[in-house]
Amino acid sequence: MNESHLSKDAVFLRQADASDIGALERLLNCCYRETAGWTNEADLVGGIRITAEELASTINNPTHYLFVYPKTTTGERDAKETGEILGCIAVDIKTDANSNKKAYIGMFAVHPELQGQGIGNVLLQAAETFADRHLQSQNQPSRLTMSILSHRPELLAYYQRRGYQLNGNKIPFPNDGNNGEPKREDLELLELEKRVSA
Repeated sequence: MNESHLSKDAVFLRQADASDIGALERLLNCCYRETAGWTNEADLVGGIRITAEELASTINNPTHYLFVYPKTTTGERDAKETGEILGCIAVDIKTDANSNKKAYIGMFAVHPELQGQGIGNVLLQAAETFADRHLQSQNQPSRLTMSILSHRPELLAYYQRRGYQLNGNKIPFPNDGNNGEPKREDLELLELEKRVSA
């Protein structure tokens, strides 16, 4: 992949559709389970990260918005797409027991060869802006949450620099075979939260 002509200024997003499932499955499993790039979890979790069936369910869920950064022949928005996905991020609008809504950000990935160029920052900012507008349109405070694996201090620092803080919620890594196989027994998912508006 020779993407030297790409820059964070050329990044654009569109909502994922069924035709993206194969490319998304390859991207997410590469970014999370292989050793390329700095965001992988390969030393903590083995197995696959996501299946085509899970992606189809996400895309068809009306409260779950999955956005993709598609590769185009020239790197420009209006050029022909190649079928490859260079990045993705999801916003899941969740409602708690008190009917309060919050946005959960997940499935965040940038192709390993493009990491470290600011593209992830653009994707995260776009997802936050979308979530903020969506929640405000329903007269809800903008609470953004996400979860990260424990034992990832560099990833925690990345999100803390962007205004996310640990909120104390944590759960053991699900050992149900649906999320990969944990390589250590003390693995947990830590929840981070950011309030964008009052």
